[in-house]
Amino acid sequence: MDHNVYLLATDPKDPCRDVIHSRDTSLRVRVFCVDEEPFDADTNEIQLYGYVKDKLYAFETVNITPEDALDIVSAIQWYAKYVHYPELEILPEDPRRDHDVAI
Repeated sequence: MDHNVYLLATDPKDPCRDVIHSRDTSLRVRVFCVDEEPFDADTNEIQLYGYVKDKLYAFETVNITPEDALDIVSAIQWYAKYVHYPELEILPEDPRRDHDVAI
């Protein structure tokens, strides 16, 4: 199986605006520091969550395609290693208590 290579685009003015890019596919994942900025999930995208130390992060795809959906977890695991927190537990749901999903 091929090994994906990931790249990170950062905003030097806002450390909570990273975007993970797959070099070999169209996968892109936005990183949000949920504790420091508002985050409204896009219903057309996939969101996963995780705590880096005590801060909650949201990971949201950008224009996800079916071919890229399986690579999301490996992209987040790569990011966790990049930020020196490889023990990041990836959560499928938003763990904030007061978070309500509009239906």
